[in-house]
Amino acid sequence: MTAAVTPKGVRRQYALVSAAAELLCEGGFDAVRHRAVARRAGLPLAATTYYFSSLDDLIVKAVEHVGALEAQQLRERVASLSRRRRGAEATVDVLVDLLVGDDPDTQVSEQLISRYERYIACARQPALREVQRRILQQRTDAVVKVVERCGRSVRAELVPALVCAVDGAVVAALIDDGDGPRSAARATLIDVIDVLAPLLTPIPTPVLTAASG
Repeated sequence: MTAAVTPKGVRRQYALVSAAAELLCEGGFDAVRHRAVARRAGLPLAATTYYFSSLDDLIVKAVEHVGALEAQQLRERVASLSRRRRGAEATVDVLVDLLVGDDPDTQVSEQLISRYERYIACARQPALREVQRRILQQRTDAVVKVVERCGRSVRAELVPALVCAVDGAVVAALIDDGDGPRSAARATLIDVIDVLAPLLTPIPTPVLTAASG
């Protein structure tokens, strides 16, 4: 048994990955350095090179860790959402909370910035692409479930367009002096929600007559 798979080794690996994930979300990819990760994890500098083949390897594991945390957040949000028919504005509010964040007082969170930095990083780091595709799929799956709980239908092939519309609005808002990502995402979704995710046609209630009774 190698040190990397002993209980102590597993704990150390997890501590390093968690530390790298925190640094990634706080300061971007430039913040993830061997010395900074070791310091945050409270471990010797040598541990970062002992348990990971390279800094890129550690970064991939950190991105996977962030993706797992985001997936858990998505599952919790979906699970807490009641099933009922919602109008366009109510549905959009739920989707904006899901995809952008539910704190209206925080215009731009570090988590939000980190998400889009990871998208761009995939162009330069191919090892991240599969990880990011899985994370994007998690968001897409969550949108499908939310739309269904809002009493709406959506074709699976249209959901990526809905998510990409939000992503585009958020990225544009990050460089604008407007009302922020939430407002930009909301304005974009209001224009398309009834087209991409129309309300299900309610099943008419049978009318009882004397003959049928």
